[in-house]
Formats: sequence, structure tokens, C-alpha cells
Amino acid sequence: MNASVNVLYIGGSGRSGSTILARTLGRAPGFFDAGELWQLWDRGLLHNELCGCGEPFGSCPFWTAVGREAFGGWRNVDAERMASFKPLLRRLRYLPHYLALAGAGVRTRKVEEMLGELGPALERLYRALREVSGACVVVDSSKRFSYAAVLGSLPSVEVRAVHLVRDSRAVAHSWSRSKVRPEAGGSSMPRLGPLKASRTWSLQNLQQVLLPLSGGVRACARLRYEDFVREPASSLRKTLRELGLEADLRFIRGREVPLSRGHTVSGNPARFESGGVELSPDEAWRERMRAGDRALVTALTAPLLAGYGYPLVGRGYEGCRS
Repeated sequence: MNASVNVLYIGGSGRSGSTILARTLGRAPGFFDAGELWQLWDRGLLHNELCGCGEPFGSCPFWTAVGREAFGGWRNVDAERMASFKPLLRRLRYLPHYLALAGAGVRTRKVEEMLGELGPALERLYRALREVSGACVVVDSSKRFSYAAVLGSLPSVEVRAVHLVRDSRAVAHSWSRSKVRPEAGGSSMPRLGPLKASRTWSLQNLQQVLLPLSGGVRACARLRYEDFVREPASSLRKTLRELGLEADLRFIRGREVPLSRGHTVSGNPARFESGGVELSPDEAWRERMRAGDRALVTALTAPLLAGYGYPLVGRGYEGCRS
């Protein structure tokens, strides 16, 4: 099969619900949730962290089959070299170079080297994911604009992107809480204070505006997390329709989504949950977040919050508004 690999890319800020959105999409026939694939080279190959199925990456039959299909086995991949490109995808100063993928600027030698080495490996990886999973659409919740731009530049990959947005105060409150990473021996996930959480939320969401300018992203749509968890089926149908996709969502019953363990390479610890999951907006921040922190986050993110339709004061919520 030589047709382009269809990738549904979830972009946005961390702690915005991308894991549960991807897992829900992955339950639809023809969709496969691969997790945060930009983490595969280090967390999967180098550190052998747990796959979503509960097995170490190197012992997972699914990922073993993917490695064999893509590279003749993972032993033929220079994982350290692939992982070394991660800072180029993470650091803000390289952002303009990804716009150059659409001819809007000049690429640096480092970015050219990355595209020359990482690009072909990604094409083989995503083709193998399609073949081994049997899916029509690979769901990738890597979130970063830079990685989406790289995927969009690949001749054999067709990217459609969902910009997932969540209330900045809910995101900041989530960053303040301790979370354990069971896939990494129980180590804790990073925690951010309100100032850094606000900066991260703003920068990562602002970058998603650049997706249509990156040259290779075929279609983009915005989805608010709060709309998704309140009306998952209808909000997903609307979003997928904007992207030119369709999915059978009859498995969703009201707000309940039946989840089973899959083969996600990285993501929130929620990727290990299974069974019927009742979606909820998790508005603990309204009661538990310190008033000063809440006011600071609101002030720092107010322009974007208002633009996304979130109330700056009070407890009201306007529902789905374009």
C-alpha cells in the first residue's frame, strides 16, 4: 500500500486532555491511537518505558512488529541519534525554521540535518503503524506545532490537526498537582507554578495558529476540552466533519466511553485506565486553586481565554461557541 498515511494530529498545551481525546478517537473503527509519537525514540527505544498495554516497549508484540515492518527490527535504528533531534522540536528559538517548511523562511543546517535523517525514519514508522494496526487513521497526540510541521513536510504523510484547548486555570491547577508516571518506575511528572504554567499554555496554544501556515497540514479544527467531555459524540462529529473525516462513534454512551488498554507509546498516566470511563470537565480548580494563583493565571492568559470563549470571572460557561 503506497497511499499517504492519514494522521490525525492533536496539538495544544500539556494537561489539556489530549490523552483521553486520543483514546476516545482510538476506539472508533479504523482509528489507531499511537500516543505521543515524538517520544518514541527516547522513552520507548532508549528507556524501554511501558507501552499502554502494560508491557515494556521492547517486549510489546505490537511495537516489535512495527519495528520489524519499518526497519527490519529496532536494532537497525540509531535511537540515540533520533532522540538527539528532540531539542530542535522543543525549543522556541527554532520555531521560525518550521515555517520555512512552507517556504516562509530559511532553515538552519541543524534543521536540514534533522529533516534529512529523522524525516525518512518517520515516513517508514508511520507507514508501518498503518500496516500493522490495519487502521485508516493514525492518531498522534504529540501536541507540538514543530513536530506537526515536520510530519506535514513528509511526502507520504497527510496531516489533519485538532487544536485542543482547555481553560488555562484548569491546566495550571493540573500542573501544580503531583502525578506519578507508572511507565517510568513511579517517577513524578514535572510540576509548574502558575507563572510558568501560564507562559507554557499561552505559547503552546499560540503556536497552533501557525499550523495552516506550515505548508503540509491539510486541515485544522479547534476543539475545547470542556465541550468534548460534556458532549463527546456531537463535539467529535463536528470536529471530524471540519477535518473532512468521519467516524462511527456509536460506542459512546452519553458521557461514557468504554476504554481498553492499547499500544500508546507515551502520554498521561490515564492511558493505562480501562473499562467504562465517565468523561467530566474536572473543575476542581474552582474550589481548590488559591485565589491569588487563579487571578494571576487569569490575568496572564486573559486575551486567549476570552478569544476561546471562556469567562474571565464568575462560574458561567458559555458552551460551544465559535
